[in-house]
Parts: sequence; structure tokens; C-alpha cells
Amino acid sequence: MLKKLKSTLLSFRPNVGLDNAFARDAWVAATLSALPAGSRLLDAGAGEQPYRKFCGHLRYVSQDFGAYDGAGNRTGQQTSTFDYGRLDHVCDILAIPEPDGAFDAVLCTEVMEHVPDPIRALHELSRLLRPGGRLILTAPFCSASHFAPYHFHTGFTRYFYEHHLPRSGLTLVSLTANGDYFSYLAQELHRLPVMAGTYAGRTIGATTHLALVLLLRSLGALRRTDRRSEEFLCFGYHLVADKQITA
Repeated sequence: MLKKLKSTLLSFRPNVGLDNAFARDAWVAATLSALPAGSRLLDAGAGEQPYRKFCGHLRYVSQDFGAYDGAGNRTGQQTSTFDYGRLDHVCDILAIPEPDGAFDAVLCTEVMEHVPDPIRALHELSRLLRPGGRLILTAPFCSASHFAPYHFHTGFTRYFYEHHLPRSGLTLVSLTANGDYFSYLAQELHRLPVMAGTYAGRTIGATTHLALVLLLRSLGALRRTDRRSEEFLCFGYHLVADKQITA
């Protein structure tokens, strides 16, 4: 009966905090669809190439270092399996074997936290863009350990981009926060049962499940009246930047 009660409480858990990846995927798909047909696009740090399906109108080129196997060092969040598929370039993101200005657009999604030197990576991606070319980038504002040992930064604030993009020859066109403070807290509450089992060796009881449901409902209500809490904490930022055209 207790197991049935937990299941029932779980079914009433609100969806607040579960839209991180969904919102990001929708933004990337819309941004890619706006690129002119025939544009040559580099998917830098392509991983399993989840956005290739949105690039049918583009000349798609993939790159990744190709070393992650799904298990990593077996700490933090891992994927168990990982299939890169066919990559056009297996290399360091800091040294992609393409000439200057080789691409009309560069896509780089959820990669920068896995790069030891993200500033140098921005310079390399800028080098690969033609003048007027477009960088499409997403990265976390705050992230838990994942894909270790290839996880070097927990995230990046808007001020990182505002400071470093111009120094890489890029002009920020748009910067969009994904989620907000209340959604982020909700995401971690959804994760609590797994964390309790993994790191505390405990299964949370019906009382805790009920508390989670009530807290998640409160966070959902707070999110509906949110006033810029993303400046304090959010899932991450989505940005578009153009390569500067010099006289």
C-alpha cells in the first residue's frame, strides 16, 4: 500500500523544472531553421549529433574529440552508452583542421563546460566563421558534474559572453536565458529521489514525496509570477553572435 501511495504522489508531481532540454532543443531548432539554405555549418562538439536532423537545408560538418565512452570516470552523471556516429573531424576543438572563414555558421551546444579553455575555444570558433557568419551557442549557467572527467566548468554567466565575445571578434546579437531560479530549484527537487538512493543509500518515504509535491506546486506558482529571477540563477543561456566585419 505504501508503494502505491508513493506512486500516486509521484503522478501528481508538477512538470515545473522539467523543461530544460525541451526549451533548449526548441530554440536550437528554430535558430537553425532561420539559416539560409545551403549555408555551410560546423557542429562543434557535436557529440551524438542530436541537431543534425534540423540541418537538412544546410551543408553540415561535424566535429568532436570523440573520447567520451558513456562511462567516463564513473562519477557524477554519465550516459552509460554514447554513439558519436560518423564524425567529419575527430580533433581538439582548439585546433579544427579547416581554413579561416570556412563556415557560414557554427553550432556549439552544451560543450563549453567540457572544454578546459573555453576562451581559446571561442577564438577558434570565431576564426572558422566568415565575416558576418553566425555563432549559435548554448551552455549552462550552472551544472552538476556530468561526463566526468571531461567537466571543467559548472557554467557561464551573461557577463562571460558580454566580456569575451567581442574579444573574439564576435558581436552579440541575442542572449536568452533558459529557465529561472524557481525552475532550477524544481529541477533539483525532481532529482532528489535518485540522489538519495545513489549518494545516501536511502529510499525517500511517502512523507517526503508529499513534501516534494507541495514544494513543486509552490515553485510552479512562483514561476508564473516570476520577475527576472533568471539573473540570479537559471539553467543556462542561448546566444547568437555574428562575426565582426572589418573594413
